Amino acid sequence: MRKSLEISRRTRKMPGLLEVKSEPTTLGKIVATQKAKDRTVSAAFSIALAGVVAFMLFLLPPGKANAQNDDPAFLVFGAGYFDFNKQDDTAVEFRLEYHSDYKFLGFKPFGGVTGTTDESYFFYAGIMMDLYWGRRWVTSLSVAPGYYEKGNGRDLGHHFEIRSQFELAYRFDNRSRLGVSVSHMSNASISDSNPGQETVSVNYSFPINKLFGN
Repeated sequence: MRKSLEISRRTRKMPGLLEVKSEPTTLGKIVATQKAKDRTVSAAFSIALAGVVAFMLFLLPPGKANAQNDDPAFLVFGAGYFDFNKQDDTAVEFRLEYHSDYKFLGFKPFGGVTGTTDESYFFYAGIMMDLYWGRRWVTSLSVAPGYYEKGNGRDLGHHFEIRSQFELAYRFDNRSRLGVSVSHMSNASISDSNPGQETVSVNYSFPINKLFGN
């Protein structure tokens, strides 16, 4: 009986003790739920992009696309909306890329760098494929691993990130292109934290041979 009274008195002297102890558990559940949500969103976007790639490759095999492919190498300039989907750490993104005209089985190498107004940077290199829809319209699919530095921007959980991208562009007579792209970045869950992020961007591809008057 005395022990019960002592416990009761201590509880009265320290109000909120039980609530304080329960906070870490509640916070842990919230963090775990958010991480699971981030993984679900990243996985859903990756699956959707893979589905688009498979669907388009089924409709237009690479060999057929390459028959129309007389495009030169490009310098690509772009500007977009970083983290437009989740909008946790939005920023303006700028990009500069080089797209080679060398092709192997329909794929060609490319590389580039992006930077945001939050001082985050991404250096990357990968492969891409162009799928042609007549003379004017081109769909470009790409994947590129790279090094990410968050700066004052979004923490993506790791320096290693992979960017997958879908772009639809219009081709002009001089082979330059103006397109809109949607890209997804993820560390493929090699880190405990993998929030991912999506960027929508407007890109202009300038034929490098035009720099030399060709």
